[in-house]
Amino acid sequence: MAQTEHELASVRIGLKEKIGYGIGDVGFNFYWANISAFLLIFYTDTMGLPAAAVGTMILITKIIDAFTDPAMGAVADRTRSRFGKFRPYLLFAAVPMAAAGVLTYTTPDLGEGGKLIWAYGTYSLMMLMYTILSTPYSALSGVITANSQDRTTLISFRFIAAFTGTTLVNYFTLDMVKWFGQGDDKLGWQLTMAAYGVAAAIMFMTVFFTTRERISPPREQKSAVMGDIRDLLDNRPWLVLFALALIIMTTIVMRAGASVYYMKYYVGQADLTGAFLATYSIALAIGAACTPLMTRFIDKKKLMMLLMAAVGVLSCVMVFVPKDAIWLMFGINTLIGFFLGPKSPLAFSMFADTADYTEWKTGRRATAMTFAAATFSQKLGGAIASAVIAWMLAAMGYVANEAQSGASQLGIVLLLTVIPGVIALIAAFVMRLYTLDDETLVRVQTELLARKSTV
Repeated sequence: MAQTEHELASVRIGLKEKIGYGIGDVGFNFYWANISAFLLIFYTDTMGLPAAAVGTMILITKIIDAFTDPAMGAVADRTRSRFGKFRPYLLFAAVPMAAAGVLTYTTPDLGEGGKLIWAYGTYSLMMLMYTILSTPYSALSGVITANSQDRTTLISFRFIAAFTGTTLVNYFTLDMVKWFGQGDDKLGWQLTMAAYGVAAAIMFMTVFFTTRERISPPREQKSAVMGDIRDLLDNRPWLVLFALALIIMTTIVMRAGASVYYMKYYVGQADLTGAFLATYSIALAIGAACTPLMTRFIDKKKLMMLLMAAVGVLSCVMVFVPKDAIWLMFGINTLIGFFLGPKSPLAFSMFADTADYTEWKTGRRATAMTFAAATFSQKLGGAIASAVIAWMLAAMGYVANEAQSGASQLGIVLLLTVIPGVIALIAAFVMRLYTLDDETLVRVQTELLARKSTV
């Protein structure tokens, strides 16, 4: 029996399972990419809510996530079913997620106060359903295989799929809204999200049917939720990654959310928004696809530092691009996307490594809790980015669907360039504190396998 566990822990997984797992993140990005790029402008320009109020609403709802993400992680880690710990959620929560997405992008026939309450309620519901699905999905990557390089490849498939979903959303969403709405953007957004919801549900179910959970916690493990949290707080590599995920997601969401305003109100060519975001997303996907190759030659820590430094420098340089230099604008933005692409597979692969580190150090494993807190960090970073965009627009005198003042235009440019650039440079510095290098990880995983083989 012990030998069987050893073999399962070190098994190399096939292409079908990698693709099956990865396709789930196309579905997740039918929601996440919409939230990052379009939710803010939907609230301000379609629902008609004040920018400052929207920024506050998005940030406050993340406080709820501070409880739901770790709670979901604890529930998933303690789930027992014939389908495993994590896979059942992808089957049973897919349809409720689709319904919550439609409700969030619905504009009720209410006054400003009523619409704001509706936004609070429906956005909170959508993010709750997102947590119920995404936390087990992320944790699943940590129990499919224990091989570090194979794990990086698996997660690279995930994020190639994620950026494919982002590309589809960025390029087609505004056109879908026009086509479905036929002049009624409120209806257009509802039907667009319904279409995305059906497609995403099918993809989540595909993950369920094509993957397998192979790694289990130690059989003698008995731990309380607070014990899991204490293990994380005592795990320095995880703490560094938690901070890093928050910082980098702030960069990513700020650039995505500001891009729509940048093309519409600064460049003055809203029709180029889809192409601007799509080329960026394609570059993200190419960068993610190159991650396994990069990690063969460069340590994950050093690679992350180099990538974020490049993102920071290029973002700051972009502030000097004039509004009529379209090709230069597209070129720099695409390069930034390429250097940001490997960030996600690298970070999530390292989160899985920290779950191994916790088990090696304490004898306990809480994979879902590890990823739940990481997901919360990312969502908090995205919320901070959206809130900063909204608050800065309000402070600079932004008025929806009208020509913007010079101050408002300057704020929009800074939100796409210098501000996320400086944040990316901070991320490069924070990564210096990460201690779980390749040599240490090999020792950790070798000792874990030795323990399993002697049980």
